[in-house]
Amino acid sequence: MKTITVQRLADVFKLEVLTGAGHMDREITRPRTHRPGLEFVGYFDFFPMKRVQILGRKEITYLLTRTVEERKLHIGNIVKYHPPCFIVTSGQQEIPFLTLFCEQEGIPLLRTSETTTDFIVKLDGYLVKALAPEVSIHGVCINVSGIGILLRGKSGIGKSETAHTLIRRGHRFVADDIVVLKRLSPSTLLGSHNETTREFLALRSVGLINVVRQYGRRAFQDETRIVLDIELTPWKGDSLNNELEVVPQFTDYLGVQIPHIEIQLQPGRDVAGLIEAAANNWYLKQLGYSAAEEFMKRIEDEMQS
Repeated sequence: MKTITVQRLADVFKLEVLTGAGHMDREITRPRTHRPGLEFVGYFDFFPMKRVQILGRKEITYLLTRTVEERKLHIGNIVKYHPPCFIVTSGQQEIPFLTLFCEQEGIPLLRTSETTTDFIVKLDGYLVKALAPEVSIHGVCINVSGIGILLRGKSGIGKSETAHTLIRRGHRFVADDIVVLKRLSPSTLLGSHNETTREFLALRSVGLINVVRQYGRRAFQDETRIVLDIELTPWKGDSLNNELEVVPQFTDYLGVQIPHIEIQLQPGRDVAGLIEAAANNWYLKQLGYSAAEEFMKRIEDEMQS
């Protein structure tokens, strides 16, 4: 299971540490935050105690309307479950009662000046990515006209060279050699680099090139949603055919089904152009258009006329 520390969270979002500085190594394992509401009135049946707890103006204002004894009861009931940390939003100041409880239990209490809604959106997005299941595979990742593509094939088959051609055509490079795949949801797969290889593309007979230095910032992006899995394979003269509609095939990555296409290589084939065509065809299918269906309809119309 992937984890991040409260200290990491504080560093990334520049959070003010109010108390619990000695316990910043506490681990966060859940990808979403929680705003305690029903818990303040004693309902804990579904309390997500392992999530980061966010206290906005609504929660703090409610606590300030309670008596001292009620406040102690409400806060004490939550603190005893030892969530990873509490984060107070909107720069709220009137929270000495909360500071006291967190000090006693050794739970970090942090504060941000951002509004509750804005901060939760940012923090949830960060946690989903940081804690997402991931796997590293050998291949190339590139974004073609806004469409994320995973390019695979045996070593030396020409993946990096094909990516270089696509970059020169104006598309964006993401990763070469090692592609890190993260599962953000049952239908969303994110492709990225492993930091070490960031911006580098390895070309046989040329060596490493820095894509950003050679082609500018627009030629690179850190991550992309993967929607196509394209495999480059040697030419097989007896297996390639010209079907009107290719039978859909898929590759499974971390439980996410990604449409799979095989492109066979032969001298003179415009592989980069075929990849562009595959990307555009995928996009049109998402809009409900099928060239094969339109072609068949024209034939039917001709036969009936």
